[in-house]
Amino acid sequence: MAFSSRDWPDHVRRAASDTERMMRLLHRIMLVGLAGALLAAPVSSQKPDDQIHPRSLELMRQGETLLAEGKFVDADDALEASLVVDPRNRAAFVVMARVAQKQKLFGQAIRFTNKALALEPRDLDALAVQGEAMVELGAVPRARDNLAKLQKLCPSGCRQLAVLSAAISRGPTAVASVKPPASPKTN
Repeated sequence: MAFSSRDWPDHVRRAASDTERMMRLLHRIMLVGLAGALLAAPVSSQKPDDQIHPRSLELMRQGETLLAEGKFVDADDALEASLVVDPRNRAAFVVMARVAQKQKLFGQAIRFTNKALALEPRDLDALAVQGEAMVELGAVPRARDNLAKLQKLCPSGCRQLAVLSAAISRGPTAVASVKPPASPKTN
């Protein structure tokens, strides 16, 4: 096609409209590509939930050993390090809750078990430890809710079910042993 001065305005107009169309679509295409790349990157690098980092498991076992020896502060430190290595280690949250229970920090024990249950709502150990802490705080109806969950999860019976039902029948021990003053103090 030969260039003619008469066709010049139509030729320029057509080229400008093609360029405008391409520029309008280019940023949309780039955004879709970028979004796809960003969404795919984390998924490809994630580990399955059942695959906990070995160092985290090692630190958790060390924390359990220290708990058994009665070294609560050292156990807490080892368990925190375990969770820094792999925050998906829900067993470490449960052991931290047991450390908190031994220190009579029942509210903290409930918070740790809540974190474990956020990772896996059907965790039998977390439900049992949380129920025991609730009993110690005097929240027996909520502990019975955990007992009902455990009965649904293991209808034939399990160790956690037996431990929690024994704790509920025993009732609060730590909180009940603390007696309020007979009368308010006066100045």
